[in-house]
Amino acid sequence: MQPLMSAEDGFLAFPEAHLATLENAKVVVQQTPYEYSSSYLMGSDKGPAAMVEASHFVEFYDEEIDREAYKNFGIATLQPIDFTGAIDADAVKLIADQTRELLNLNKFVVSLGSEHTVTYGYMQAYAEKYPNISVLQIDAHSDLRVAYQDNPYSHASVMHRIHDMGLNLVQVGIRAQCKEESQLIKSSNNIHTWYAHDLWDNDAWIDDCIDKLGDVVYVTIDADGFDPSVAPAVGTAEPGGLTWIQGCKLLRRIAERKQVVGFDIVEIAPRENDILTEFTMAKLCYKFLGYLNINNRI
Repeated sequence: MQPLMSAEDGFLAFPEAHLATLENAKVVVQQTPYEYSSSYLMGSDKGPAAMVEASHFVEFYDEEIDREAYKNFGIATLQPIDFTGAIDADAVKLIADQTRELLNLNKFVVSLGSEHTVTYGYMQAYAEKYPNISVLQIDAHSDLRVAYQDNPYSHASVMHRIHDMGLNLVQVGIRAQCKEESQLIKSSNNIHTWYAHDLWDNDAWIDDCIDKLGDVVYVTIDADGFDPSVAPAVGTAEPGGLTWIQGCKLLRRIAERKQVVGFDIVEIAPRENDILTEFTMAKLCYKFLGYLNINNRI
């Protein structure tokens, strides 16, 4: 396991140092800056650190839930994993090993990632602890290619790897895929997809998609699942994604209805002199933790 960051340097930069220790914190933030297969813009390896830095400017008090949620669970932040010399299966193993160690300590793990490949590592550990776990994927892309550019560990194939694990998958916000991915969705009983155009008219889709999940859920949030007006600094942007309000409604409702056991935020590619994406995703991260806290999930 990577060493801890100090409270003042870690997620939220709150003043209570005792709430940032591994002994006292119920939540642990891990940083996995792995980037090898990005196919458009590079820079997602800078995303985790950018989110942690941006979180220092997120207000502790959330007016929607009327609390400073972090005081109820504490947050320990780990130093980033060093991926020097590790790619594909070796990189995934590093991620799975640390995630497994944290889950064995009964921590609620928040994973700040880079390219979406990292979610395969998280899920290897989660599926061991929760064999019947379902996955909710917020994303512009299906990520269901068997392989991309001959690499089965590509970010464009990560959900195919999770499908190979036999896990139930619900996708929200999809608006870019190849024919192969569409055919897999139509033929699989384990994939349930809500395309971006399915979300336009009303909020009925929120409970409809949650109905397809099991009782225990992991949430993977690709920043490009949101519209570029919300999260522009991503590796592969697509117009027409979720609004901030849609995303918050979905996360609040799933926190009410399901046992969410962990989540990640991935695919931020920071841009110079533009903090919107990392700040928005850092705020979303804290808001989701708050939703889980008011529902006694943390």
